[in-house]
Amino acid sequence: MILRKIGQDGRVIGLDRDDEALKRAAARLSDVRVTLKKATFSNMEAAVHSLGMPEADGVLFDLGVSMMQLRDTARGFSFLSAGRLDMRMDSRQMLSAWDVVNTYDEQELNRIIREYGEEFRAARVVREIVRAREKKTIDTCADLAGIISRVLGRSGRTHPATRVFQALRIEVNRELDELKAGLSSSLQMLKQGGRLCVISYHSLEDRIVKNFMRDNAKAGKVKQLTKKPIVASREETRNNPSSRSAKLRGAEKI
Repeated sequence: MILRKIGQDGRVIGLDRDDEALKRAAARLSDVRVTLKKATFSNMEAAVHSLGMPEADGVLFDLGVSMMQLRDTARGFSFLSAGRLDMRMDSRQMLSAWDVVNTYDEQELNRIIREYGEEFRAARVVREIVRAREKKTIDTCADLAGIISRVLGRSGRTHPATRVFQALRIEVNRELDELKAGLSSSLQMLKQGGRLCVISYHSLEDRIVKNFMRDNAKAGKVKQLTKKPIVASREETRNNPSSRSAKLRGAEKI
């Protein structure tokens, strides 16, 4: 869609730290106007400058985990997976979810699950994790999901492990720190009148984006384009259930 809008002289630079995502994007977007590069949000500015682009007309963030990552059982993102606990978006980094679950102390695990998962029953979950790993390491997503389910029980449509797995993924990939760094970089990169758009998928991300845009609007650096986030229509959520939690916010650089 972006390529259709920018004309023949436009250029799209796609950044991701997941090698598989870059590979799939290259297959789908075989266009001379597209350049793909491995990079995190925190080194986005350097990555774009290295490609000879000092400024950008627009920056679009699409945050969080992808369905591709969740469905690949070998990546260890999903509580439905029998694969090894992993959750690394960049498979070359050292820290994995296995390390967090099996080596972090009880206090740190409790903090992560409470803050990043917003799970108010974190202490109960962590006590059981620590008890279980004293007998044997917790190796697979299914092992961890089973422990959480035994502690919290099952009620409603949401799996009881959802919040804990979110917390672990955020910790492994330093997602919130990366987001904050990327938002700051985006303001440096944007031309005057350039637009920043961010699609977030949970409240922690959305809160950071909302506060960033509000604070920079007060400072006279941007004009907010969305007083409230734009969400998917009923028709879109029917066609694409993954969009139901998406929130889009936008701002224009002054």
